[in-house]
Amino acid sequence: MTTTKFYFKGLMSPVFTPFTADKKSIDYSQVDGYAAWLKRKCIGGVLINGTVSEGTNLTTDERKLITEEWSKACRKHDLVLMTQISGTSIKDAYELAEHAEKCEIPAVLCLPDLFFRPTVEEELVDYLFNIAKHCPTRPMYYYHIPQFSHVRLNLARFCDLAEERIPNFCGIEYANGDLAEGVTVLKQGRNVLLGSDTVLAAGLVLGFDSAILTTLNICPEHAVNIYDSISNYKLREAQESQAKLNQRIWDITNKGQLDWIESMKTEFNKVNNNEFGPCRKTITFKTI
Repeated sequence: MTTTKFYFKGLMSPVFTPFTADKKSIDYSQVDGYAAWLKRKCIGGVLINGTVSEGTNLTTDERKLITEEWSKACRKHDLVLMTQISGTSIKDAYELAEHAEKCEIPAVLCLPDLFFRPTVEEELVDYLFNIAKHCPTRPMYYYHIPQFSHVRLNLARFCDLAEERIPNFCGIEYANGDLAEGVTVLKQGRNVLLGSDTVLAAGLVLGFDSAILTTLNICPEHAVNIYDSISNYKLREAQESQAKLNQRIWDITNKGQLDWIESMKTEFNKVNNNEFGPCRKTITFKTI
């Protein structure tokens, strides 16, 4: 089978999952309005079932249903959809990959094995290869988020090996602020999405051309201004917008003392008058 051609350029929002107030169920009716709002804010894509979406706190059936709802909404509002399909048992990862293939989701993202963690690049390639076989036409991305997964390997070597062995491997989400490492994986034709809000301007200057940012759900204007300013060689304007974004993050997280996802979701509900409920499970996840 031939992999669908795919390369994302621009800004992608890792969306929150809308829960009812008791956190026991998902309110799927919120998805369409959420998608419409993101489109109005000049966001080009959506990531679901990832860290911000609390994908590992959802059942496999819930992840399938939310994927189907977002697939409809993204087609309606002309947004690119990416879904995270692992962070669960290998059997369920296969099932989610097959579901993404059936639904023709534009791209899939894959965490490493979170229990039997790979210790060398070949083990990580093997893990992704076995999942990729279940969605052979879907472009696959590796989700590099070491502060959560605790998987720290030679990314440049991993990408080279993955491109040799996995036909539908397209790139990675680099959810790390270490740009010295990040630039080592940048390569012509390889899609590397930056997943760190606080270094967006620097990342764009160094060659990243796409980003997945939590704050796009709250104050997207800052990241949009940064992206546009760098594209038009207006570095001072980009610096000013980055400073404003970082200050907003500092305020939301109480100087980095609060959990990233819980504090961001609380702010998201507050500023947009949303009723997406609290996080399903208390989380300890800090990135500052």
